[in-house]
Amino acid sequence: MLKITTVTNAESIAFRLEGRLAGPWVKELERCWDSIVGTMTTHPLIVDLSAVTYVDSDGKDLLKKIHRQGATLVASGCLTSSIVKEITQSVRSGERTK
Repeated sequence: MLKITTVTNAESIAFRLEGRLAGPWVKELERCWDSIVGTMTTHPLIVDLSAVTYVDSDGKDLLKKIHRQGATLVASGCLTSSIVKEITQSVRSGERTK
């Protein structure tokens, strides 16, 4: 299960994720993300992964896409910090994703 909370304020739009970013929850996050990005917001976009407990390969691919579209990925703990480091390094090196 994945809980997605969207927090909008004067400075940013943040997605707070809690749980597992895997299986059908990847598509749900993508749907939520696309609905916000489609509004052409000028607010900085943040994805907070601090409470994520697991990310499958499709989830990582989506996070790469989200990062490429300008979002800042926030992490805490070993798991999410490692994933964010992997994504940001691959994006910087120009790695292609799905």
